[in-house]
Parts: sequence; C-alpha cells; structure tokens
Amino acid sequence: MKALYTAHAQATGGREGHASTNDKVVDVTLSTPKELGGGGGSGTNPEQLFAAGYAACFLGAIKFVAAKDKVTIADDAKVESTVGIGQRDDGTGFGLVVTLKATLPGLDHAVAEDLVKRADVVCPYSHATRGNIQVDISAA
Repeated sequence: MKALYTAHAQATGGREGHASTNDKVVDVTLSTPKELGGGGGSGTNPEQLFAAGYAACFLGAIKFVAAKDKVTIADDAKVESTVGIGQRDDGTGFGLVVTLKATLPGLDHAVAEDLVKRADVVCPYSHATRGNIQVDISAA
C-alpha cells in the first residue's frame, strides 16, 4: 500500500502524560480514568481519542460510499462512537470493544443500513480492527 497521507504524533508519560502531533494541531494532556485506577483528571485518554477518530473516519467512509451512489448526506449526520476497555477473557492483557451508531437524517432506513454496511468495508479503522476487537455498527 502506498500511503497518501501520514500522521506523526508522540506521547510521553503514558496514560498520565502528554500527547501531540508534530504540527501541534492535537496537543493534549492525558489522564487515566478512575475506572482504570487513575485519578480521573481533566485530561483525555487513548480511548476517547480512538472513539473520536473512528467516528470521524467512519462518517467519512459513509460519505464516500454515498457519493458513489449520488446520495446526499445531511450536514447534521453523525456517528456516535463508544470505546470500552477491559481485561481480555484470556487474562493476559486488555482489549477494546466498540459501538458505532450512524444517524443519517433524511434517508430511508434501508438506504442508511446499506451505506453503513458498505462504509464498514471502506473505513480503514474498521479494516484495522476487523477480527481483533468486537465492533457493533448500526444505523439509527
């Protein structure tokens, strides 16, 4: 695969640290949630960043497949993403579970479901996670 774009970022301090992109567009303090034994702090965490990235990428994939069908996606369309983290069943580490819910106003539900199904094939986040983590995707 030839990369069309490459993002660059770094993190220091782990879950109680700092992360930024090389251009400083993303420049965040990291805090561990209380549920994971941290202080909860005012910073973000890797799961929130992954949830935001996956949601944005998946909506982009929906728009991509819709454009092929000449279907207009409303400006207020959205993808809600939840990312959970917990101990894997094998007890050897941690895993993620993801839920994506696409809300596509103005589209027939069957059309929305078809776009979501096809977007799941196109989205690079979906491709990267397929077979590695549980991802539940739906059209509202």
